[in-house]
Amino acid sequence: MVQLMTNWFQNYGVNVIAARYIAVGILLVFIALLSVVAYFISRKIVLRFLSLVIKNNKLQWDDVMLERKVFHKLCNIVPAIIFYVFSTAFPGQMAVIIENLSSAYIILAGVLVLDALLNSVDDIYRTYEIAKHKPIKGYLQVAKIIIYIIGGILIIAAVIGQSSLWRLLSGIGALTAVLLLVFKDSLLGLVAGIQLSSNDMIRIGDWIEMSKYGANGDVIDISLNTVKVENFDKTITTIPTYALVSDSFINWRGMEQSGGRRINRSIYIDATSVTFCTDEMLDKFEKIHYLSDYIKQKKAEIALYNQEHNIDSTQSVNGRRLTNLGTFRAYIQCYLKNHPQIHKRMIQMVRQLPPGESGIPLDIYVFTNQTEWAIYESIQSDIFDHLFAVVPEFGLRVFQKPTGYDISQPLKDLKDCQESIKKL
Repeated sequence: MVQLMTNWFQNYGVNVIAARYIAVGILLVFIALLSVVAYFISRKIVLRFLSLVIKNNKLQWDDVMLERKVFHKLCNIVPAIIFYVFSTAFPGQMAVIIENLSSAYIILAGVLVLDALLNSVDDIYRTYEIAKHKPIKGYLQVAKIIIYIIGGILIIAAVIGQSSLWRLLSGIGALTAVLLLVFKDSLLGLVAGIQLSSNDMIRIGDWIEMSKYGANGDVIDISLNTVKVENFDKTITTIPTYALVSDSFINWRGMEQSGGRRINRSIYIDATSVTFCTDEMLDKFEKIHYLSDYIKQKKAEIALYNQEHNIDSTQSVNGRRLTNLGTFRAYIQCYLKNHPQIHKRMIQMVRQLPPGESGIPLDIYVFTNQTEWAIYESIQSDIFDHLFAVVPEFGLRVFQKPTGYDISQPLKDLKDCQESIKKL
């Protein structure tokens, strides 16, 4: 075609070289205009018609592909195909150059299409319930890396005009060590991702705690190199994927699946307030709803024991007697047993831990039947509000280190006493 136009211009007296340049320029302009028209038709007409078809059908996967612009990026290949087809119309080496550049552009556009297609696959997969247990984002990222590497090799081969890739690949083989170093984190992440998935160690939505990285919240994303955790203060912590395999972390999924959340907290009792129960105290405790049966049973049991062993009950240290601390512990057990928000099929225990400088720890170890954080904290607070309020009813005191009020109040009382004496 170039030769025909060159001959035509020569017939009008144009120089041979000038005629050839003019012919090539006209052909380039013609192909460029044709490419623009083809791109406009594919983008404004074909793609618009395709979008209407996609939006009006009931399928969901094509909507995701449209949103990810898979079809938009396909339109970018059309101009390159036109240049590639018309490359043979150019003379000599110019035809080779245009063909190589067109091939390189087609490969690049194809890589971008595959990238968008893989993003669409991930979005479609996330709509299924299995995506929470077996995320594939990491594997898709590995596929993207492979596609980009192969695409880069093919583009270089197309530009330099290699008829065979083996020579190029043999040169790249020498860079294997460098490539392994560059993609070290990706390779570690790939291996870690396979282990996390196969062992079901972590899922999207799991509450995990990893103090080394300051993470304490819900997993929102699992990728090839990183795992994103949305902490409870709404900050985002990014953890290397391989760190979840090499380091330890807490996954609270088991707690959520069990349906019970543990309360393990102590009330510290002042040791000087612990005493034997008097008859008046037992009569008072017997009127408490949760303790009525317990007190009656213990009274009969202790009276029978002391009678069988001829115990001198005039001395409080002889025989068996109830203490206010033990009775309070029994009250807590009955109270928790009848609490509507305590899990009935999980362990319930009220135990006395070794006393220390802060008093006698009375440890409450039970599980709520609600695992949601806010509800759990509300239940726990309500329980201890009640227990702190009833401690004085048993003649006990909660241990508390002296405050400024504890020191200033006796001094104020002493000062008032001195002033009263002076007035007398």
